[in-house]
Amino acid sequence: MNDTIKERIQTLRAWMKQTGIEAFIIPSTDPHLSEYVAPHWQSREWISGFTGSAGTVVVTENEAGLWTDSRYFLQAAQQLEGTGIDLYKEMLPETPSIPAFLSEQLKKGQSVGIDGKVFATDAARSLQKELENNGITLKCTADPMEQIWDGRPEMPQAQAFIHDTKYAGRTCAEKLEAIRAEMKKAKADSLLLSALDEIAWTLNLRGSDVHCNPVVVSYLLIGENEAHYFINSQKVTPEVAAHLHEAGVSLHTYQEIESYLAQLPAENLMLEPGKTNYAVRSAIPQQCRVIEAPSPVALLKAVRNEQEIAGLRQAMQRDGVALVKFLKWLEEAVPQGKETEISVDKKLHELRAAQPLYMGESFDTIAGYGAHAAIVHYEATPETDIPLEPRGFLLLDSGAQYLDGTTDITRTIALGPLTDEEKTDYTLILKGHIDLAMAVFPEGTRGAQLDVLARMPIWQHRMNFLHGTGHGVGHFLNVHEGPQSIRMNENPVTLRPGMVTSNEPGVYKAGSHGIRTENLVLTVPAGEGLFGRYLKFETVTLCPICTRGIVRDLLTPAEIDWLNQYHRTVYEQLSPSLDEDERLWLEKACKAI
Repeated sequence: MNDTIKERIQTLRAWMKQTGIEAFIIPSTDPHLSEYVAPHWQSREWISGFTGSAGTVVVTENEAGLWTDSRYFLQAAQQLEGTGIDLYKEMLPETPSIPAFLSEQLKKGQSVGIDGKVFATDAARSLQKELENNGITLKCTADPMEQIWDGRPEMPQAQAFIHDTKYAGRTCAEKLEAIRAEMKKAKADSLLLSALDEIAWTLNLRGSDVHCNPVVVSYLLIGENEAHYFINSQKVTPEVAAHLHEAGVSLHTYQEIESYLAQLPAENLMLEPGKTNYAVRSAIPQQCRVIEAPSPVALLKAVRNEQEIAGLRQAMQRDGVALVKFLKWLEEAVPQGKETEISVDKKLHELRAAQPLYMGESFDTIAGYGAHAAIVHYEATPETDIPLEPRGFLLLDSGAQYLDGTTDITRTIALGPLTDEEKTDYTLILKGHIDLAMAVFPEGTRGAQLDVLARMPIWQHRMNFLHGTGHGVGHFLNVHEGPQSIRMNENPVTLRPGMVTSNEPGVYKAGSHGIRTENLVLTVPAGEGLFGRYLKFETVTLCPICTRGIVRDLLTPAEIDWLNQYHRTVYEQLSPSLDEDERLWLEKACKAI
């Protein structure tokens, strides 16, 4: 494989020479700036062999590098070995930025190429400005993969389907009305949507174009009285066409987006530059007044309506039942010595798939045993798969798509005896998880202001984790969604009632163990107080948290009370759907500490 990667890079370099550029940048995304992409756009994975969801490859005449974040440091180091591609670890002080690297490698007057279709407008502009400061030109080129990638997968062809209002809570027409009200506030005549989750939510459509993310590859242009949907015609069934027609949505082919935009009259067009690719943005004529601002759809989508919240609770209940069945099975199966990381993944999938309204996994399960759990986004393969032994930790991060909600949960499970270090780390992570779950905060609070609650217990032991503490989760949509987040990085979006966010602190020690505890929380009102209204989190995930690794003395009485109350809720909500043996197992797992 390493020789194949070297050959692919040499082929790209030959194309670069022919095109007249000295460097080329390949991000991980698609024309919609998606986190997870259809195989057709997995160019970065094809050119590098690195399979993580985030990373950027830069190729010059003599050098090649991959920039990725802390979730993938260990995985990338393993997968890049022998390829000639160097690993650059983002967020570390010694790591140069991509523009700094290119400015070091290239001479004044030389040029860097990008495919404008897979670069966000603001990212392309920022890159262009930094390179120009060093006398280097940024050029938008054709997509080199069209020429050099033999056997490149076709664009997704699967048909879209309607997400019923009984799950969505609001009709497509009602959502368009709400969006137009926000457009009016921004003095926009039209709104261009490129983000696939925003389009799917707006139109109450779902699809299977992206693995685990039920979205449809398309663009949507919303006007004051009409809307234009750009999608390949074979994806539109008669039912979908009638559904769109009823909401006043006209159909166009996917490829028409740039030519349609090029003919827009002088009007006020709103778009989000971080979610609109540079090629599409460049197609908009000069006479258009472009309002570059955050998409109003992201916030409308993030605040769940009553029907969505009810559906989420039902999805969590069914998901919890599947997880309890799995955890009971796991406890009985591991001592027999026949289970591996892959086999437990398959068993969990089987138990979830038996639940009503199940539509698939919300992401590929992370089942990491022992040292593998220190690889934040580890995914077992036949080559890396190892047997589970009755000792140490299994980290299991998984989720499901149901018609009425999306789930995402991590449990770190003690399979047998633990070291003192493992117990301490486990308890500190649980402590941070509970401290964030118990938060009460005034309206207007941002996730970055709460992030310290989850980190302080491990900071005090000179430890940290470099991924976010919390991300938004879609409603039968993408498992990672905004606009809210809980992380060290500043994000101006405040937490609001109806938002669903993950709570997932962790700690990862290479070659030893990894620990993460994750539930989803719903932001809810906490009542009036001094200087206004207050909010809090309601934990909606229903699954016991392993108590075998807890050092009780490290928890405060309030933290112990929270855990015991959570386990009472889990038992009350799940036990009616279990058989007698499963109820007895759950009663023991939820026993007060």
